[in-house]
Amino acid sequence: MTEFSRFTPLVQSLPATVPFVGPETQERAAGKPFRARIGANESGFGPAPSVREAMRAGADEVWKYGDPENHDLRTALAAHLGIAADRIVIGEGIDGLLGLVVRQIVGHDTPVVTSLGAYPTFNYHVAGFGGRLVTVPYRDDHEDLDGLLDAVRREGAPLVFLANPDNPMGTWHAGDAVAAFAEALPEQTMLILDEAYGEMAPPDALPPVAALIDRPNVIRMRTFSKGYGLAGLRCGYAFGTAGTIASFNKVRNHFGVNKMAQIAALAALKDQNYLESACGRIDAARQRIDEIARANGLETLQSATNFVAIDCGRDAEFATALLNALVARGVFVRMPGVAPLNRCIRISVGPDEALDIFEAELPPALAAVS
Repeated sequence: MTEFSRFTPLVQSLPATVPFVGPETQERAAGKPFRARIGANESGFGPAPSVREAMRAGADEVWKYGDPENHDLRTALAAHLGIAADRIVIGEGIDGLLGLVVRQIVGHDTPVVTSLGAYPTFNYHVAGFGGRLVTVPYRDDHEDLDGLLDAVRREGAPLVFLANPDNPMGTWHAGDAVAAFAEALPEQTMLILDEAYGEMAPPDALPPVAALIDRPNVIRMRTFSKGYGLAGLRCGYAFGTAGTIASFNKVRNHFGVNKMAQIAALAALKDQNYLESACGRIDAARQRIDEIARANGLETLQSATNFVAIDCGRDAEFATALLNALVARGVFVRMPGVAPLNRCIRISVGPDEALDIFEAELPPALAAVS
Protein backbone atom coordinates (compact mmCIF):
# COMPACT_ATOMS: atom_id res chain seq x y z
CA MET A 1 0.00 0.00 0.00
CA THR A 2 1.36 3.39 -0.98
CA GLU A 3 1.26 6.05 1.74
CA PHE A 4 -0.02 9.56 1.04
CA SER A 5 3.04 11.71 0.46
CA ARG A 6 1.99 14.86 2.34
CA PHE A 7 1.72 13.49 5.85
CA THR A 8 3.98 15.48 8.16
CA PRO A 9 7.53 14.20 8.67
CA LEU A 10 6.61 13.40 12.27
CA VAL A 11 3.67 11.22 11.26
CA GLN A 12 5.74 9.52 8.59
CA SER A 13 8.39 8.70 11.21
CA LEU A 14 5.99 7.06 13.66
CA PRO A 15 5.03 3.38 13.66
CA ALA A 16 1.36 2.49 13.32
CA THR A 17 0.59 1.04 16.72
CA VAL A 18 -2.05 0.45 19.38
CA PRO A 19 -0.83 0.91 22.97
CA PHE A 20 -2.80 -2.14 24.11
CA VAL A 21 -3.67 -5.25 22.13
CA GLY A 22 -7.33 -5.70 22.99
CA PRO A 23 -8.80 -9.01 24.09
CA GLU A 24 -11.08 -8.84 21.06
CA THR A 25 -8.02 -8.93 18.78
CA GLN A 26 -6.78 -12.02 20.58
CA GLU A 27 -10.20 -13.64 20.42
CA ARG A 28 -10.37 -13.09 16.67
CA ALA A 29 -6.91 -14.62 16.26
CA ALA A 30 -7.88 -17.63 18.38
CA GLY A 31 -11.28 -18.01 16.77
CA LYS A 32 -13.04 -18.21 20.16
CA PRO A 33 -13.95 -15.92 23.07
CA PHE A 34 -12.12 -15.82 26.38
CA ARG A 35 -13.79 -17.69 29.21
CA ALA A 36 -12.57 -15.14 31.77
CA ARG A 37 -11.82 -11.52 30.86
CA ILE A 38 -9.62 -10.38 33.73
CA GLY A 39 -6.83 -8.45 32.05
CA ALA A 40 -8.01 -4.99 31.04
CA ASN A 41 -8.68 -3.43 34.47
CA GLU A 42 -12.37 -3.10 33.70
CA SER A 43 -15.04 -3.60 36.34
CA GLY A 44 -16.60 -6.99 35.72
CA PHE A 45 -19.23 -5.99 38.27
CA GLY A 46 -20.67 -3.49 35.79
CA PRO A 47 -22.54 -0.26 36.43
CA ALA A 48 -25.26 0.32 39.02
CA PRO A 49 -28.83 -0.80 38.24
CA SER A 50 -29.79 2.87 38.52
CA VAL A 51 -27.30 3.70 35.77
CA ARG A 52 -28.65 1.00 33.49
CA GLU A 53 -32.16 2.33 34.02
CA ALA A 54 -31.03 5.88 33.25
CA MET A 55 -29.42 4.65 30.03
CA ARG A 56 -32.57 2.81 29.01
CA ALA A 57 -34.65 5.90 29.71
CA GLY A 58 -32.22 8.06 27.75
CA ALA A 59 -31.99 5.79 24.71
CA ASP A 60 -34.64 7.75 22.83
CA GLU A 61 -32.50 10.88 23.20
CA VAL A 62 -29.42 9.64 21.39
CA TRP A 63 -30.49 11.31 18.18
CA LYS A 64 -29.32 14.52 19.87
CA TYR A 65 -25.71 15.62 20.18
CA GLY A 66 -24.37 15.59 23.69
CA ASP A 67 -24.16 18.94 25.47
CA PRO A 68 -20.81 20.35 24.28
CA GLU A 69 -20.35 22.10 27.64
CA ASN A 70 -21.17 18.96 29.67
CA HIS A 71 -23.00 21.35 31.98
CA ASP A 72 -25.04 18.96 34.10
CA LEU A 73 -22.17 16.55 34.68
CA ARG A 74 -19.69 19.33 35.46
CA THR A 75 -22.15 20.88 37.90
CA ALA A 76 -22.70 17.56 39.66
CA LEU A 77 -18.96 16.89 39.83
CA ALA A 78 -18.40 20.37 41.22
CA ALA A 79 -20.79 19.62 44.07
CA HIS A 80 -19.19 16.21 44.58
CA LEU A 81 -15.66 17.61 44.77
CA GLY A 82 -16.52 20.84 46.53
CA ILE A 83 -15.07 23.11 43.84
CA ALA A 84 -16.41 25.45 41.16
CA ALA A 85 -17.59 23.96 37.87
CA ASP A 86 -15.15 26.09 35.86
CA ARG A 87 -12.32 24.07 37.43
CA ILE A 88 -13.52 20.86 35.73
CA VAL A 89 -13.30 19.58 32.17
CA ILE A 90 -14.94 16.41 30.85
CA GLY A 91 -13.26 14.23 28.26
CA GLU A 92 -13.31 10.89 26.47
CA GLY A 93 -11.81 9.03 29.41
CA ILE A 94 -8.42 9.85 30.89
CA ASP A 95 -6.83 8.68 27.63
CA GLY A 96 -8.50 11.49 25.71
CA LEU A 97 -7.63 14.09 28.33
CA LEU A 98 -3.99 13.01 28.35
CA GLY A 99 -3.80 13.66 24.63
CA LEU A 100 -5.22 17.16 25.11
CA VAL A 101 -2.66 18.06 27.79
CA VAL A 102 0.21 16.75 25.68
CA ARG A 103 -1.07 18.69 22.68
CA GLN A 104 -0.93 21.92 24.68
CA ILE A 105 2.59 21.47 26.04
CA VAL A 106 4.66 19.12 23.89
CA GLY A 107 6.41 19.93 20.63
CA HIS A 108 9.44 18.65 18.79
CA ASP A 109 11.97 17.17 21.22
CA THR A 110 10.20 18.51 24.32
CA PRO A 111 11.46 16.50 27.32
CA VAL A 112 8.64 14.72 29.14
CA VAL A 113 9.23 12.77 32.34
CA THR A 114 7.46 9.56 33.29
CA SER A 115 8.25 6.25 34.98
CA LEU A 116 9.81 3.41 32.97
CA GLY A 117 6.98 0.93 32.48
CA ALA A 118 4.15 3.28 33.44
CA TYR A 119 0.94 3.84 31.46
CA PRO A 120 1.87 3.39 27.76
CA THR A 121 -0.98 5.45 26.35
CA PHE A 122 0.63 8.57 27.80
CA ASN A 123 3.86 7.66 26.00
CA TYR A 124 1.88 7.16 22.80
CA HIS A 125 0.54 10.72 22.99
CA VAL A 126 3.98 12.15 23.72
CA ALA A 127 5.44 10.38 20.68
CA GLY A 128 2.51 11.57 18.56
CA PHE A 129 3.41 15.20 19.21
CA GLY A 130 7.16 14.74 18.80
CA GLY A 131 8.15 14.78 22.47
CA ARG A 132 11.17 13.08 23.99
CA LEU A 133 10.40 10.67 26.81
CA VAL A 134 12.69 10.74 29.83
CA THR A 135 12.01 7.65 31.92
CA VAL A 136 12.79 6.93 35.55
CA PRO A 137 12.95 3.32 36.81
CA TYR A 138 10.56 2.17 39.50
CA ARG A 139 11.97 1.77 43.00
CA ASP A 140 10.70 -1.19 45.03
CA ASP A 141 7.77 -1.56 42.61
CA HIS A 142 6.65 2.04 43.28
CA GLU A 143 7.01 5.07 41.03
CA ASP A 144 10.12 6.87 42.29
CA LEU A 145 9.04 10.37 43.37
CA ASP A 146 12.57 11.55 44.10
CA GLY A 147 13.83 10.16 40.80
CA LEU A 148 11.02 11.84 38.86
CA LEU A 149 11.72 15.17 40.53
CA ASP A 150 15.45 14.88 39.79
CA ALA A 151 14.71 14.13 36.12
CA VAL A 152 12.37 17.11 35.82
CA ARG A 153 15.02 19.44 37.22
CA ARG A 154 17.84 17.95 35.15
CA GLU A 155 15.92 18.11 31.87
CA GLY A 156 13.99 21.32 32.47
CA ALA A 157 10.90 19.27 31.57
CA PRO A 158 7.60 21.14 31.21
CA LEU A 159 5.53 17.99 31.81
CA VAL A 160 5.66 15.03 34.20
CA PHE A 161 3.22 12.14 34.53
CA LEU A 162 2.46 10.29 37.77
CA ALA A 163 -0.25 7.69 38.37
CA ASN A 164 -1.24 7.23 42.00
CA PRO A 165 -2.38 4.52 42.62
CA ASP A 166 -0.10 3.11 39.97
CA ASN A 167 -0.74 1.14 36.82
CA PRO A 168 0.69 -1.51 36.18
CA MET A 169 1.85 -2.43 39.69
CA GLY A 170 -1.14 -1.37 41.80
CA THR A 171 1.10 0.25 44.42
CA TRP A 172 0.65 3.74 45.79
CA HIS A 173 2.19 6.61 47.70
CA ALA A 174 0.47 8.38 50.58
CA GLY A 175 -1.39 11.51 49.59
CA ASP A 176 0.86 13.79 51.63
CA ALA A 177 3.92 12.45 49.77
CA VAL A 178 2.22 13.12 46.44
CA ALA A 179 1.29 16.64 47.55
CA ALA A 180 4.88 17.28 48.63
CA PHE A 181 6.09 16.05 45.24
CA ALA A 182 3.72 18.45 43.45
CA GLU A 183 4.78 21.37 45.62
CA ALA A 184 8.47 20.66 44.97
CA LEU A 185 8.08 20.81 41.18
CA PRO A 186 9.21 23.93 39.33
CA GLU A 187 6.34 26.29 38.60
CA GLN A 188 6.94 25.81 34.88
CA THR A 189 6.46 22.03 35.08
CA MET A 190 2.93 20.68 34.69
CA LEU A 191 2.06 17.59 36.72
CA ILE A 192 -0.52 15.21 35.33
CA LEU A 193 -1.74 13.28 38.37
CA ASP A 194 -3.65 10.24 37.13
CA GLU A 195 -6.03 9.09 39.89
CA ALA A 196 -8.03 6.59 37.84
CA TYR A 197 -8.10 4.09 40.71
CA GLY A 198 -8.69 6.60 43.48
CA GLU A 199 -12.15 5.39 44.48
CA MET A 200 -10.83 1.96 45.50
CA ALA A 201 -7.65 3.17 47.21
CA PRO A 202 -7.09 3.72 50.94
CA PRO A 203 -8.51 7.06 52.13
CA ASP A 204 -5.05 8.56 52.69
CA ALA A 205 -3.77 7.68 49.20
CA LEU A 206 -5.14 10.83 47.55
CA PRO A 207 -4.26 14.39 48.51
CA PRO A 208 -7.37 16.31 49.59
CA VAL A 209 -8.90 18.21 46.69
CA ALA A 210 -8.17 21.51 48.42
CA ALA A 211 -4.49 20.65 48.87
CA LEU A 212 -3.55 21.18 45.21
CA ILE A 213 -6.55 22.92 43.66
CA ASP A 214 -4.90 26.36 43.49
CA ARG A 215 -1.70 25.19 41.82
CA PRO A 216 -1.80 26.16 38.10
CA ASN A 217 0.74 23.44 37.28
CA VAL A 218 -1.31 20.49 38.58
CA ILE A 219 -4.04 18.68 36.63
CA ARG A 220 -5.72 15.78 38.43
CA MET A 221 -7.58 13.19 36.36
CA ARG A 222 -10.28 10.70 37.33
CA THR A 223 -12.60 8.41 35.43
CA PHE A 224 -15.93 6.61 35.35
CA SER A 225 -14.26 3.54 33.80
CA LYS A 226 -13.09 1.75 36.95
CA GLY A 227 -15.15 1.84 40.14
CA TYR A 228 -18.25 3.09 38.34
CA GLY A 229 -18.07 0.33 35.71
CA LEU A 230 -18.43 2.47 32.57
CA ALA A 231 -15.21 1.72 30.66
CA GLY A 232 -17.05 1.16 27.37
CA LEU A 233 -18.58 4.64 27.37
CA ARG A 234 -15.29 6.59 27.69
CA CYS A 235 -15.95 9.37 30.17
CA GLY A 236 -13.42 10.95 32.49
CA TYR A 237 -12.67 14.33 33.97
CA ALA A 238 -9.82 16.58 34.99
CA PHE A 239 -9.73 19.36 37.54
CA GLY A 240 -7.35 22.17 38.47
CA THR A 241 -7.30 25.95 38.48
CA ALA A 242 -9.90 27.75 36.39
CA GLY A 243 -7.24 29.21 34.12
CA THR A 244 -5.52 25.92 33.42
CA ILE A 245 -8.81 24.13 32.81
CA ALA A 246 -10.07 26.90 30.50
CA SER A 247 -7.17 26.15 28.16
CA PHE A 248 -8.76 22.81 27.29
CA ASN A 249 -11.46 24.71 25.42
CA LYS A 250 -8.85 25.76 22.88
CA VAL A 251 -8.20 22.21 21.72
CA ARG A 252 -10.84 19.77 22.91
CA ASN A 253 -13.41 17.98 20.76
CA HIS A 254 -16.54 19.68 22.06
CA PHE A 255 -18.84 16.85 20.98
CA GLY A 256 -16.39 14.14 22.00
CA VAL A 257 -18.30 13.00 25.10
CA ASN A 258 -21.43 11.41 23.70
CA LYS A 259 -24.88 11.91 25.15
CA MET A 260 -25.20 8.40 26.56
CA ALA A 261 -21.88 8.76 28.37
CA GLN A 262 -23.11 12.00 29.93
CA ILE A 263 -26.37 10.37 31.02
CA ALA A 264 -24.64 7.33 32.49
CA ALA A 265 -21.88 9.25 34.27
CA LEU A 266 -24.37 11.62 35.87
CA ALA A 267 -26.48 8.72 37.12
CA ALA A 268 -23.37 6.88 38.36
CA LEU A 269 -22.19 9.90 40.32
CA LYS A 270 -25.58 10.14 42.03
CA ASP A 271 -25.44 6.50 43.16
CA GLN A 272 -22.60 6.60 45.68
CA ASN A 273 -24.13 3.70 47.58
CA TYR A 274 -23.48 1.45 44.59
CA LEU A 275 -19.92 2.75 44.27
CA GLU A 276 -19.29 1.88 47.91
CA SER A 277 -20.73 -1.59 47.34
CA ALA A 278 -18.64 -2.09 44.19
CA CYS A 279 -15.47 -1.05 46.01
CA GLY A 280 -16.27 -3.62 48.68
CA ARG A 281 -16.57 -6.30 46.02
CA ILE A 282 -13.31 -5.12 44.47
CA ASP A 283 -11.54 -5.45 47.80
CA ALA A 284 -12.94 -8.95 48.32
CA ALA A 285 -11.81 -9.96 44.82
CA ARG A 286 -8.30 -8.60 45.47
CA GLN A 287 -8.12 -10.74 48.59
CA ARG A 288 -9.29 -13.79 46.66
CA ILE A 289 -6.67 -13.26 43.92
CA ASP A 290 -4.04 -13.07 46.65
CA GLU A 291 -5.30 -16.34 48.14
CA ILE A 292 -5.26 -18.07 44.75
CA ALA A 293 -1.71 -16.89 44.07
CA ARG A 294 -0.40 -17.98 47.45
CA ALA A 295 -2.08 -21.37 47.15
CA ASN A 296 0.05 -21.84 44.04
CA GLY A 297 3.32 -20.72 45.60
CA LEU A 298 3.25 -17.19 44.19
CA GLU A 299 3.39 -13.79 45.91
CA THR A 300 1.29 -10.70 45.21
CA LEU A 301 1.92 -6.99 45.51
CA GLN A 302 -0.45 -5.13 47.82
CA SER A 303 -2.87 -3.28 45.56
CA ALA A 304 -4.92 -0.09 45.78
CA THR A 305 -6.51 -0.67 42.37
CA ASN A 306 -8.98 -3.04 40.72
CA PHE A 307 -6.20 -5.45 39.75
CA VAL A 308 -3.46 -7.38 41.51
CA ALA A 309 0.10 -7.87 40.27
CA ILE A 310 1.29 -11.42 40.92
CA ASP A 311 5.04 -11.82 41.29
CA CYS A 312 5.91 -14.98 39.39
CA GLY A 313 9.21 -15.22 41.25
CA ARG A 314 11.43 -15.54 38.22
CA ASP A 315 12.02 -13.48 35.08
CA ALA A 316 10.08 -12.02 32.16
CA GLU A 317 10.49 -15.18 30.10
CA PHE A 318 8.75 -17.24 32.75
CA ALA A 319 6.01 -14.64 33.34
CA THR A 320 5.36 -14.42 29.60
CA ALA A 321 5.13 -18.19 29.32
CA LEU A 322 2.64 -18.28 32.19
CA LEU A 323 0.57 -15.51 30.63
CA ASN A 324 0.50 -17.39 27.32
CA ALA A 325 -0.48 -20.60 29.07
CA LEU A 326 -3.40 -18.84 30.74
CA VAL A 327 -4.47 -17.22 27.47
CA ALA A 328 -4.38 -20.64 25.79
CA ARG A 329 -6.77 -21.83 28.50
CA GLY A 330 -9.21 -19.02 27.82
CA VAL A 331 -8.11 -16.66 30.61
CA PHE A 332 -7.28 -13.12 29.44
CA VAL A 333 -4.62 -11.47 31.61
CA ARG A 334 -1.84 -8.96 30.99
CA MET A 335 1.63 -8.16 32.31
CA PRO A 336 3.91 -5.12 32.65
CA GLY A 337 6.19 -4.44 29.72
CA VAL A 338 9.64 -3.70 31.12
CA ALA A 339 12.09 -5.18 33.63
CA PRO A 340 11.94 -5.66 36.56
CA LEU A 341 8.17 -5.16 36.51
CA ASN A 342 7.71 -7.85 33.86
CA ARG A 343 8.43 -10.64 36.32
CA CYS A 344 4.75 -10.17 37.21
CA ILE A 345 1.41 -10.90 35.60
CA ARG A 346 -1.58 -8.66 36.29
CA ILE A 347 -5.03 -9.97 37.18
CA SER A 348 -8.07 -7.69 37.10
CA VAL A 349 -10.74 -8.22 39.72
CA GLY A 350 -13.99 -9.74 38.55
CA PRO A 351 -17.06 -11.63 39.63
CA ASP A 352 -16.75 -15.04 41.26
CA GLU A 353 -17.42 -16.84 37.98
CA ALA A 354 -14.34 -15.32 36.35
CA LEU A 355 -12.10 -15.91 39.35
CA ASP A 356 -13.36 -19.50 39.59
CA ILE A 357 -11.99 -20.08 36.10
CA PHE A 358 -8.69 -18.40 36.96
CA GLU A 359 -8.39 -20.51 40.12
CA ALA A 360 -9.00 -23.69 38.14
CA GLU A 361 -6.64 -22.84 35.28
CA LEU A 362 -3.67 -21.38 37.15
CA PRO A 363 -2.32 -24.73 38.46
CA PRO A 364 -2.22 -26.47 35.06
CA ALA A 365 -0.81 -23.32 33.47
CA LEU A 366 1.99 -23.27 36.03
CA ALA A 367 2.60 -26.97 35.52
CA ALA A 368 2.85 -26.44 31.78
CA VAL A 369 5.57 -23.81 32.07
CA SER A 370 7.49 -25.20 35.06
